[in-house]
Amino acid sequence: MTKIKCVISYDGTNFSGMQIQPRTRTVEGEINKALRKIHKGEPVRIFSSGRTDAGVHAKGQTFHFETDYKLTRAEWKRALNTLLPSDLHVNDTREVNTSFHARFDAAEKEYRYYILNEQERDVFQQNYVYQYPYELNIKKMQQAAGLFEGAHDFTTFSSAKAETTGSKVRTLYEVSCYQGGSRIEFILRGDGFLYNMVRIIVGTLLDVGRGKLNPSEIAELFNKHDRQCAGDTVPPQGLYLWEVTYKEDL
Repeated sequence: MTKIKCVISYDGTNFSGMQIQPRTRTVEGEINKALRKIHKGEPVRIFSSGRTDAGVHAKGQTFHFETDYKLTRAEWKRALNTLLPSDLHVNDTREVNTSFHARFDAAEKEYRYYILNEQERDVFQQNYVYQYPYELNIKKMQQAAGLFEGAHDFTTFSSAKAETTGSKVRTLYEVSCYQGGSRIEFILRGDGFLYNMVRIIVGTLLDVGRGKLNPSEIAELFNKHDRQCAGDTVPPQGLYLWEVTYKEDL
């Protein structure tokens, strides 16, 4: 039995998320269909680095599967991309050690979120950025972003619907914010993320940018352990799972 690791990109607009669900179109569902065809009707289970919600995009999602088939890296990539829809693409495939696991071996994940800070609606970008028409203080947002770095209990910044049990302490290596023209990019890298954590942090930083919240209040929010105290959960279309880094890569 051979274990294959795949890195994929997808436009999340017309997917109901990564994880397979009954009667809805998902990334995992499309990959399963392609692998079943390659394996002549035999089901093949895949294991991803984690879920993404409906409307969320990925530039570097990762999954693995086991197979008895012997194909080269190029052959696996070509076979899958021939069968997959146009909004889902395999960037790379390779054989990995049998002990590898796409979820449990992930050492670091990077997410990016994009804001279009303009008054006029841009219909051509509406599925790929969050259009936010209000004036923002980027310097205060940058100041506040740095306060999220390090190890913290992110209960305040995770959805109350989260199924995570146990510790909600996560370590963020980078939380940064950059503006180029009317486009604002948020970069968040860490050892793990709770449900909706990135989108809630971005929503909180937008509150800072609008003057609803001072950067000095971020520490107090961590101590409250109350989702209601943080900013709104920003929409999914501005969010991208950018890269998953593994222990072997480090």
